Amino acid sequence: MTVELTRVYHFSAAHQLGNPALSVEDNATLYGACAGVHGHNYYLEVTVGGKPDRVTGMVLDLGELDEIVQRRLLDQIDHHSLEAAPVLAGVITTGESLARAFWRPLAAALPAGILRRVTVVETAKNRFEYRGES
Repeated sequence: MTVELTRVYHFSAAHQLGNPALSVEDNATLYGACAGVHGHNYYLEVTVGGKPDRVTGMVLDLGELDEIVQRRLLDQIDHHSLEAAPVLAGVITTGESLARAFWRPLAAALPAGILRRVTVVETAKNRFEYRGES
């Protein structure tokens, strides 16, 4: 029997879409209004899964998950410019790229194989999921 647990976090951050290999004009054409500095009130959903522990009945202690997400991600990104966050160095901060970039530090800090999905909710209409390479 396996169970999945999804925990939801909130963060607010500014960002500016742009590829450093392109000119300002090309970035404006490619990304439109998102090429300028703007921000979002994001939701981050982290899903872990596995067999519940026989003693606790939990897949993972929520406090442990909260501490990992806070230390590995939220401390760097909440109320900051995403482009300045060390965890996002060199990342074009699209929702797709954020979900992939957030996976790496979380997977490294969690028990092996437990991370199932990272979802970034940018707006009511935009949701990005990443499920790892496998």
